[in-house]
Amino acid sequence: MTAPIPRDIPDLPALPRTRPRLLPSAVPARAVVPLVRRPVAAAYRLTLALVATGAVLVEILLGSPARVLGYFAIQSAVVLAVVMLASARRAWFARHPLPGAVTGAALLYIVMAALVHHLLLADATPRFSMTTTPAGPSWLAPLADHTLHTVLPVAALLDWLLLSPPARMHLRRAATWLLYPLAYLAFTLARGELLPGSPSRYLYPFLDVARHGYRSVLANALLVGLSFYALAVLLVALDHARPNPVRRHSKTGFRL
Repeated sequence: MTAPIPRDIPDLPALPRTRPRLLPSAVPARAVVPLVRRPVAAAYRLTLALVATGAVLVEILLGSPARVLGYFAIQSAVVLAVVMLASARRAWFARHPLPGAVTGAALLYIVMAALVHHLLLADATPRFSMTTTPAGPSWLAPLADHTLHTVLPVAALLDWLLLSPPARMHLRRAATWLLYPLAYLAFTLARGELLPGSPSRYLYPFLDVARHGYRSVLANALLVGLSFYALAVLLVALDHARPNPVRRHSKTGFRL
């Protein structure tokens, strides 16, 4: 006759009750989020790209192309036009937006060019102009200048605040964004040395080595560079603090 089977076996340890753990996935979250078309954002960015292109073309037609294309504001407008055109295409075809490092750089350059113009150049004596002997109607050059230094920066800020998702800029990119201004400083100083007899050898008065000397010019460049970095940090901080303006709609395939 066999012994009864005990209901509890004390020699066996109790199994721990643990919840199943989810394995980490290598697929980013945005890869599984359905993308939708954003026609309003696409139309706005396409318009902004066309306005920037038109302002640059007007400045080139009114002045010397070699001189006009050397200005930081003109180059920033060209960068903005390219970035806005690419962003408009992605928004229209329901693709992932451009990296925050690219859009943040374009925004930083166009805003900083506007601040330098309004704070340092608008009331300069003699009067600052990117076209020394403009041709055509007298109102065309001021309109192009106003578009480059006021309309485009404000429009780019509105696109960032109202039509772009937040928290896409990172602080580690702030120092990287300064590489282009540093390269531009080297370009404008080299241009001045290569054109010793030209009256327009230095494009900006605060970078005029012939008038102020290298010590003052480098000090001015340092102040502008620190302002660049401070503005970049401010944009990154605001990008992480602002609410998400991109509204999701589950019933339709469109959103702003």
